[in-house]
Amino acid sequence: MYYSYGYFDMSYILVLIGAVLCMIASARVKSTYNKYARVRSMCGMTGAQAAIEILRRNGMTDVHVQHVPGELSDHFDPRTRTVNLSDSTFDSTSVAAIGVAAHECGHALQHQTGYLPLNIRSALVPAANIGSKIGLPIIMVGLIFGLTPLAEIGIWVFALAVLFQVVTLPVEFDASHRALVMLDEYGILADDEVDQTRKVLSAAALTYVAAAASTILQLLRLIMIVNGGRRSRR
Repeated sequence: MYYSYGYFDMSYILVLIGAVLCMIASARVKSTYNKYARVRSMCGMTGAQAAIEILRRNGMTDVHVQHVPGELSDHFDPRTRTVNLSDSTFDSTSVAAIGVAAHECGHALQHQTGYLPLNIRSALVPAANIGSKIGLPIIMVGLIFGLTPLAEIGIWVFALAVLFQVVTLPVEFDASHRALVMLDEYGILADDEVDQTRKVLSAAALTYVAAAASTILQLLRLIMIVNGGRRSRR
């Protein structure tokens, strides 16, 4: 009984570490974005105008820029071929808004060029959704009824969600890299503004790193629980 108590305490530590990492990353991106959201770009372009210019420069005239409600809800939708910019990005002339808009255009460019990690991530979406929704219930059913093989299947199913988070990292890093290069080469931002935008996108990237680390730690916790349950029945 004592071993079980100590064991579960240790597993909860992994969850707490993941939660703390996510909170730190979230606070960092908000503070960094808010700082540079107050810095007006010298070009005077809005996020929407910058996105339109980047898409035009890359010959993506069939990709449209549109406004979506929300705060930092920006995303590229390959199904509708739209760069969707949020309230804080669409009409803002800040270096932060232009950086976020360029990042989403980076995703559009990835889609156009068939960027392999993006294709892999897109293919993993159905499996990742399944893994995140039913992986944990399968594990719990296996543990409750002493069905270790079922719990192990649940771990493999949950691992699909973890794989999705890991594959997301190079996709996001590459989109930010493309954004910074295009903003510099097209003369949309000055050198010092590109550096400021880099700080915004780097802070945003930390949220994806934290999310990946959190899911990996959760997977490790589940593995520990299943292995602990197996040992307790011996």
